[in-house]
Amino acid sequence: MVHRIGSLSRTYRHITRYREIIRVLVKHGFGDLVTRSNLERYVDRGRKLLPGQDDRKIASLSRWERIRMVLEELGPTFIKFGQIMSNRPDLVPQELIAELAKLQSDVPPFSDAEARDLIEEELDRPISEIFAEYSPTPIASASIAQVHKATLLNGEEVAIKVQRPGIEQIIKTDLEIMFDLAALMEKHIQEMDILHPVSVVVEFERSINKEIDFTIEATSIERFGRNFQDETTIYVPKVYRDYSTSKVLTMEFIDGVKASSAEVLINAGLDPKLLASRGADLVLKQVFEHGFFHADPHPGNMVALPGNVVCFLDFGMMGGISPAHREALSNILVGIVNQDAASITKTVLKLAHNQYIEDAEQLEYEIYELLEQYSYRSLKSVNMGVMLNQMVTLVVKHRLKIPPNFSLISKALITIEGVGRVLDPDFDMVKHTEPFAKKLLSERLNPLKLTKDFYLSAIDLSILLRDLPAQTREILTQIKEGRTRIEFEHRGLDPMLKTHERISNRISFSIVLSSLIVGSALIMRADIPPNVYGVPIIGALGFVAAGVMGFWLLISILRHGKM
Repeated sequence: MVHRIGSLSRTYRHITRYREIIRVLVKHGFGDLVTRSNLERYVDRGRKLLPGQDDRKIASLSRWERIRMVLEELGPTFIKFGQIMSNRPDLVPQELIAELAKLQSDVPPFSDAEARDLIEEELDRPISEIFAEYSPTPIASASIAQVHKATLLNGEEVAIKVQRPGIEQIIKTDLEIMFDLAALMEKHIQEMDILHPVSVVVEFERSINKEIDFTIEATSIERFGRNFQDETTIYVPKVYRDYSTSKVLTMEFIDGVKASSAEVLINAGLDPKLLASRGADLVLKQVFEHGFFHADPHPGNMVALPGNVVCFLDFGMMGGISPAHREALSNILVGIVNQDAASITKTVLKLAHNQYIEDAEQLEYEIYELLEQYSYRSLKSVNMGVMLNQMVTLVVKHRLKIPPNFSLISKALITIEGVGRVLDPDFDMVKHTEPFAKKLLSERLNPLKLTKDFYLSAIDLSILLRDLPAQTREILTQIKEGRTRIEFEHRGLDPMLKTHERISNRISFSIVLSSLIVGSALIMRADIPPNVYGVPIIGALGFVAAGVMGFWLLISILRHGKM
């Protein structure tokens, strides 16, 4: 974990990378961000490193397009950051999400020699002792890993996922820099307060560290398989633990048909409509029943096997949802179907842990307006994932925080619904979703569940009553001894204080400058020696110093608008 924000030694250790980031930002028209974040200190001595901006090109591109281009140019870590942020409508505007969805990690595959070396180093034996056959050409390549096909000594075909050499150190370095950049933005750019950039980077760090540890993906596959062990409509690949480490993952090779189009499936003797239905039900079952789901079920990660059996691939991005959040999600989805804005608002506020909101009635009205947009359309034409995304965006607009997993669920639903509509023009996601949501809600009335909930609540209440006298005594003691601390936060004063400080600095600077000019003039008038060609040297030097200081002040104001 990397959390030492502002470490001076680390900052200068990565100075080359900092300058590269600044160069890319300025190149794509974000020089204002560099200035406002106080990043210029890294290039003051190397101003020539900054390229001239092509104003015409920048003007022809939107801000969101330029952000995507910056991330693409900065490499794997930043591309992965953009891809993860594209799943966060609670943090990122929809226009930017649309651009981030275009991010491509077009990284050429690394050499077979490097792949072989890493496999042999990780598995601690020569490849010939593990595999009867090994393909030197990767069948897939991405920014973090590439996949090779091989055959075990017992004849079983496998896919070997091999981590890109050096990627761990690249990610570590970039994460350190991202923490520093996030801290600078929080400190110097007031608009960033609501986004909490440091918290966003902390979350990204947790996510990407999971993705580069292949033992976590192996565990996810095994857990996924256990959840569906009695299901005949899905097949989960086998993991070979003996040939897997944190940097090498060996799993069963799946030779299926990608669910990319109905025509492809029909030509393979499969039923696209049945596969669309099964795919949706399987994803919904993961969300509503298992609480553990594949967060990226696009056609490349979902193949069809003989008998119209569905098989999911690439378990690097998985999501989890607690029973309480599953119930809340069910409330929201049933509220959407029933056009019940009041119920949805109540659930959203509960999800947000009843955070303070200035106008709950306004939120309810805006949710009602959103529902009204869909009220005259058939349920079949309603995209549940998109609507859930719109709901999340609406809630965030009111500065309420909801669990990040809701954004992953939206992504999963949008993706599987898109696959369903490609395979079956009459696909109805609402028809598939409603039974799962209603079943979960009906289980709340199960006598056994009610008894269990009542029992747990009684235990909580007994603990509260038991601890109440001691806690009350502790509070009163602290008040009596003057140890009570009340935190008071001023909001909106920082810009005013900074402006006041800037004005004070300029006034002080101007007074010193004026004194220097007046003093030099008096020396010149009094003709105080030593003189050169009849001109007092001290007075002349005073005027030169005043001129330099005045010029510096003028340039500083024009360049930065501040001292």
